[in-house]
Amino acid sequence: MTTSTTRPVSVAEIARLAEAVLPRDVWDYVAGGAGEERTVQANRDAFHRLSVLPRVLVDVANRSARTSALGTPVAAPVGIAPTSYHVLAHPDGELATVRAAGTAGVLTIQSVFSSVTLEDVAAAATGPLWFQLYCLRDRAVTRNLIERAAAAGYRAIVLGVDLPVIGYRDRDIRNGFGLPPHIRPVNLPVAADSAGGLELTELNDILVSPDLTWRDVEWVRGLSSLPLVVKGVLAADDARRAVDAGAQGVLVSNHGGRQIDGSVATMTALPEVLDAVGDRCEVYLDGGVRRGTDVLKAVALGARMAFVGRPVMWGLAADGEAGVGAVLRMYLEELDLVMAVCGCPDVASIGPDLLRTVPA
Repeated sequence: MTTSTTRPVSVAEIARLAEAVLPRDVWDYVAGGAGEERTVQANRDAFHRLSVLPRVLVDVANRSARTSALGTPVAAPVGIAPTSYHVLAHPDGELATVRAAGTAGVLTIQSVFSSVTLEDVAAAATGPLWFQLYCLRDRAVTRNLIERAAAAGYRAIVLGVDLPVIGYRDRDIRNGFGLPPHIRPVNLPVAADSAGGLELTELNDILVSPDLTWRDVEWVRGLSSLPLVVKGVLAADDARRAVDAGAQGVLVSNHGGRQIDGSVATMTALPEVLDAVGDRCEVYLDGGVRRGTDVLKAVALGARMAFVGRPVMWGLAADGEAGVGAVLRMYLEELDLVMAVCGCPDVASIGPDLLRTVPA
């Protein structure tokens, strides 16, 4: 990945490198979505329906993409979304990912379904970390995870609310995909001999509570002084209820198109969520973010941050920590360049006036 003739220049090219080295079932797990994967494509199409209107004759000699998320400074409004089991992609797993994120100065949301303990990830991190969890069947374990995250230095809790069950994912069902024996959710009380080889739907059924309600969101909010972000919100009314329950942030997400085939795209849902709660909390987005221009579009609509998931796993598979670093540089470099062409010396100057809807 380092020579001038072979160095990939886009996330799509890194994806092809990852596909070439990953076992087929692992590639399908990382890249796939629910059903016919229409929502995976819809997330991308929603970005394509917006064009950018460049602005000229603005002094952009000095540019900065620096911003903040819940008061934490970050290098740019792009971060790493929570994704599971990074050791599937590379032996260094989440440690390589978080080291690359620290070098780039971007925020990482660490998944509870990690193949490295949350404490070891925090020890390797040089950049800001948020901790993503689900409300587990064992509420005492949920409480303990939040206490562990706070003690380890994580700066926010991200509660996933869109996974009462795992969606119907054709590729994983066809492959009978399960965790290899050497990989397990090390943050959770599942014995190695029972986790290895389980299909993910079985593992999810064992661990994650499907009876989560708004009362549980309030309960989680009361367990810690850390800010709470609710992830998996698409409906405006759900966003309002999340803020009413104490959330300081809402992450507009359809789980990367992995839960419902035909779900609304995140960029399509974003404006209604912003109208509902944009003046009461920070609003973030993930799903289909593949270019620096996508980050600019999300921010121009009003998102505080855009998070990327699959591309990080692709970079990790292609070249470990260096591969993740290469992916993040692509986003940061392209975002910087498009900001310059659009006459935006800083993130505050990125606004909806830069966007036009592409005619059908």
